[in-house]
Amino acid sequence: MTTALSFRPLDSGWTLRAAAGPVPDGLAGDVAATVPGCVHTDLLAAGLIPDPFLDDNESALAWIGLVDWTYETSFTWTPDGADRTDLVFEGLDTVTTILLNGKEIGATANQHRSYRFDVRDALVEGDNDLVVRFRSPIKYANEQSALLGVRQRPYPLPYDAIRKSACSFGWDWGIATYTSGIVKPVGLESWSVARLAQTRVVATPAGDGGTITVDVEVERAAEASLPLSVSVAVNGPGLGDGSLPGAVVELEGGRAHVRLELPDVQRWWPAGYGEQPLYVVDVRLQGGDGPDPLDATHRVVGFRDVRWDMTPDESGTPFTLVVNDQPVFVKGVNWIPDDALTVRVTRDRLRRRFEQALDANLNLIRVWGGGLYESDDFYELADELGLLVWQDFLFACAAYAEEEPLRSEVEAEARENIVRLGHHASLVLLTGNNENLWGYEDWGWKQRLDGKTWGAHYYYELFPALVAELAPHVPYAPGSPFSPGMGWDGTAQTGPHPNDEQHGSMHLWEQWNRLDWTTYRDHKPRFVAEFGWQGPPAWSTLVRSISDDPLTPESPGMIVHQKAMEGNTKLTSGLIPHFRMPEAMEDWHWAMQLNQALAVRTALEHFRSWAPHTQGAIVWQLNDCWPVTSWAAIDGDERPKPLYYGLKNAFAPRLATVQPRDGGLAAVLVNDTAETWEGELLARRVGFGGDEIARFAAPVSLAPRETITVPLSADIATAREAASELVVAGVDDVRGHWFFAEPRESALAAAEVELRTEPAAGGTLVSLTAGSLVRDLTLLVDKVDPAAVASDGLVTLLPGESTTLLVRHAGDALAASALSDPRVLRTANELVAS
Repeated sequence: MTTALSFRPLDSGWTLRAAAGPVPDGLAGDVAATVPGCVHTDLLAAGLIPDPFLDDNESALAWIGLVDWTYETSFTWTPDGADRTDLVFEGLDTVTTILLNGKEIGATANQHRSYRFDVRDALVEGDNDLVVRFRSPIKYANEQSALLGVRQRPYPLPYDAIRKSACSFGWDWGIATYTSGIVKPVGLESWSVARLAQTRVVATPAGDGGTITVDVEVERAAEASLPLSVSVAVNGPGLGDGSLPGAVVELEGGRAHVRLELPDVQRWWPAGYGEQPLYVVDVRLQGGDGPDPLDATHRVVGFRDVRWDMTPDESGTPFTLVVNDQPVFVKGVNWIPDDALTVRVTRDRLRRRFEQALDANLNLIRVWGGGLYESDDFYELADELGLLVWQDFLFACAAYAEEEPLRSEVEAEARENIVRLGHHASLVLLTGNNENLWGYEDWGWKQRLDGKTWGAHYYYELFPALVAELAPHVPYAPGSPFSPGMGWDGTAQTGPHPNDEQHGSMHLWEQWNRLDWTTYRDHKPRFVAEFGWQGPPAWSTLVRSISDDPLTPESPGMIVHQKAMEGNTKLTSGLIPHFRMPEAMEDWHWAMQLNQALAVRTALEHFRSWAPHTQGAIVWQLNDCWPVTSWAAIDGDERPKPLYYGLKNAFAPRLATVQPRDGGLAAVLVNDTAETWEGELLARRVGFGGDEIARFAAPVSLAPRETITVPLSADIATAREAASELVVAGVDDVRGHWFFAEPRESALAAAEVELRTEPAAGGTLVSLTAGSLVRDLTLLVDKVDPAAVASDGLVTLLPGESTTLLVRHAGDALAASALSDPRVLRTANELVAS
């Protein structure tokens, strides 16, 4: 009898033990292990190690990465009549030897791919023993670096010599964990005759209809003619009656191609541009004795076309995302693994992060090349919610060897992940690496490499060839940053500089590293793929993770949780041009959070003001992987920082901003909606007391997705008393501000705010009325309730003006006295007024 494919999870009965290495006393013997899981989570569950995220436990647990670990389980097995039984590991971190009943059946050295081993001859009826031996990732990486030759990188350990998440060795925002473990499901897969080894599905729109193409490759255990059926169903309401065309073909060899023409489909759009209709493509390999197919799979797809317009113009070379022939201004964030112990990231956690991203008016997430190819949950949620995905291949900030064994591992992981991700509607770009093209040009690599390979083969030859073979509908760029026209002639990069602001994408890091953030305005890039500013996490996150007494900016735990080179020095240097250095810890904390938000908000408003010359900005970074001072908008405990509100306001669908232009000032209006925006532009120069000094008004009409610039007259743009005047300009309640003086040089007085509360669905409604000019008012509500979140922040009010916020939380309404506490109700004023 021919049986259908079946999968038996092997997720129980596992134990973990240290096999070799510097293991502390008290850790000998077996520990119960959870699979999927990792060494850290198992040792934590057993109470054998402290939380690595607290205080300086990172260094206390560094020994874990120097140890060889062994996972072991036993299971019973009975022959089931199948032609083949495979042992399938969906993910192993990282270097292993695998034994079944004492027989070595395979070895692995790549976290970024799956593994399948034919174990039919190694299985025995009854009890079977399965052992997975993990090598120390640190020792293995060091060995491989010695064999391949040392190459350039920014951190001590050779993460470039092992196919493992680079940031698990530590980064300038990340804890070094050096994880090991069976990090994804493992099980026995039994099958007969044939199975689907690879399935690629592409949905292509054409007019009102579309085409679905399906390419399959099968692995066979027997020769037979097999029917392959493909059917399509709608995945949600409003998409018709579900009766869409299907097809059946006879599969004679190892491959098949099916093409379906659909006369009427709905287009998939990014968030902010339309809906996200999805379709389910079912693929079934028939031919068994029973009603069930030999094998089956499905892909959920959306009909959209995507390209990046890089047609040279009079200003250089744009880098404009175009979806369904609609140019899209990219409002993006960079993404790192959401937990340094990545096995703890669930679908629900990803959904929370994505919903935060949407609430902040974002439309794209760039998965950075030092992390992971994320889980299927990640890309499925992105499809569902309309968040575009830019996925780096996993190479970051280092020169990588092109020799074996690395070369074959790189090709294997690239093939697998291109196939796995290629059908997702959200995927709009695959990128060869992060900053390696730039590093080769500017970071002294050429001399120090002295002729060694550095990855050019991957970025300029292998990856584009694999994308063309396996997912030609997905755009590809050799790196980030990248200037169109770049190439590799075998000895040198050709074409423009990779970080040229006139061409393609660029990264802007000089501001954080050595310049004031006001110098973002010195640049007019075509597209910014990275830039950012640091700030500490939410206060509740900080005091949960650091127990220093006293807690100061440079107390021991604070330094452990600040990974950037000269990070605190740069925080200080970046603050002083704008505010004086506070002495009290909570004032320091607020000042640094505020300065982070002001830096990024200023940059984003500037970049948006130059659309369509500039067509996107991707902030470094959305999220954190542990509690740390970093560039993130959402900290390691999932709490939004003031920067989050800076993103939300600067990326609003309609924006009014005041910008320097031609020696004066201009009001710039940005309409990133599908509707015309009409109204009266009102620009006023006012004193800090609310008195109007000059006024300008003019009717405006903005077409959908249009940006207009309105120069302001000298009486608006020139201050009489720079320290005590500002410009307010906008249409209705959409407005921007221009202060003529830095806060520290201004006459900003103490904030006077009347705060009232009332119960509301989901939390507390907070009404705020300013009795004086109040600049960048933010409620640090986690100090009242660690789970509370305010709907908005960084609010500037003139005397007499009011606004209303919703503080979301569980339970009874929060008291006005608690929210008006000076520790909670924060403004820029108290960082200036004496």
